[in-house]
Amino acid sequence: MTRHDPDIMNLLASRPSLHMDGQDGLLFEGVPLQTIASAVGTPCWVTGAGTLRRRTRNLRKAFTERGIDISLHYALKANDHLATLTVLHQEGCGADVVSGGELRRALAAGISPSQIVFSGVGKTDAELMLALQEDIGQINVESVEELRRLSHLARASSLTARVALRVNPHIDAETHDKISTGRLGDKFGIDWADVPALYREASTLPGIDIRGLATHIGSQILSPAPFKAAYARIAEMVVGLRDEGLSVSVVDCGGGLGVRYRDELAPPPAALAGAIAETLGHLDLKLAIEPGRWIAAPAGVLLASVIDLKAQREGVSDFVIVDAAMNDLARPSLYGAWHGIIPLAPDLAYAETAPQTVVGPVCESSDVLAKDRLLPAVRTGDQIAILDTGAYGAVMSSTYNSRPLAAQVMIEHGQWQVVRKRQRVEALWGHDSIPEWLDSE
Repeated sequence: MTRHDPDIMNLLASRPSLHMDGQDGLLFEGVPLQTIASAVGTPCWVTGAGTLRRRTRNLRKAFTERGIDISLHYALKANDHLATLTVLHQEGCGADVVSGGELRRALAAGISPSQIVFSGVGKTDAELMLALQEDIGQINVESVEELRRLSHLARASSLTARVALRVNPHIDAETHDKISTGRLGDKFGIDWADVPALYREASTLPGIDIRGLATHIGSQILSPAPFKAAYARIAEMVVGLRDEGLSVSVVDCGGGLGVRYRDELAPPPAALAGAIAETLGHLDLKLAIEPGRWIAAPAGVLLASVIDLKAQREGVSDFVIVDAAMNDLARPSLYGAWHGIIPLAPDLAYAETAPQTVVGPVCESSDVLAKDRLLPAVRTGDQIAILDTGAYGAVMSSTYNSRPLAAQVMIEHGQWQVVRKRQRVEALWGHDSIPEWLDSE
């Protein structure tokens, strides 16, 4: 069956934060994006604080309606700007971090150490010591080696680590291969068959306060079935450990709920709440989730301007060359990700469309933001919005080709403000140094 891309009207209809005004063009949370693009320049990231708040509240409501008391630990890796973290902290979210740098960011945003969970493979001794010294709420241990290192560090410093073991349940999340994390062969977590023995060992180790289990099977999951399968396996493990007389009081259910980028039938948060309620809700556990993409993706757009138009021979899509590129938004080149594109000008909203390929100026053939996309005939200087870039957008940017990092703006209640200035090109080499033997010649 041929897959048809949504047109501009369909994109707008499924994104309540966006609206096309006949005079002011594309609005995001009521703010004309042309105003921001003209004042700040492009490329430019725009984050909608109102959208962050609305989605967080909708997520929490889904669990409340199922009678589940859930802790939300926002996954910083999706979007770690301090303004974003401040909004989510105000909404009662804790933090899920995967590095010492993210831990420090969460603290800088005012998030209490008790509300921080440290996940991820490859935690260094320095990072584990930071987590111990800050007395964070939980460390999700990924291996037997990490557990023993953590015990040694905690004992040597007379500190205690609150720990959950991250379980790899051998569940296929039915998502992109590069964002699956719970299958046999994925680098994340402890093989589910090895968990009971390691849990018993953890209960005897000095400096370790073993609390429970954690799991996270992947990202952009579009069906409740993988969640139910993973949580059912965790529930079975909880019962088995308790039957041995071991205490299990916590289960961190991870994140991964998918969003609609193209035409996906993304499950509502009620689907995740239902999966957790049906499998774990009866076990008297302190439950937590780690939402990232679901909260942040629709809360951001990337603004870009058309630099040039390059006509192709008949049967091949013309190129629309814009000033945003793969160094700004890596997802299309990295994952083959699809992002909606809407011109900001109101006169283009209802114009006829034709296949066009949107590319950036980076010197790589993979610098393609949208291939064979049905778009109106944009003109040089026109501005576009690349949608749903609030997660894994700015946070994954680089300065490849000596391209400075783009400016960032936050909007709320009809007002907007630059929250990160465009990087000065001179800053790109500001920390470079030249060896003395070269400088003296």
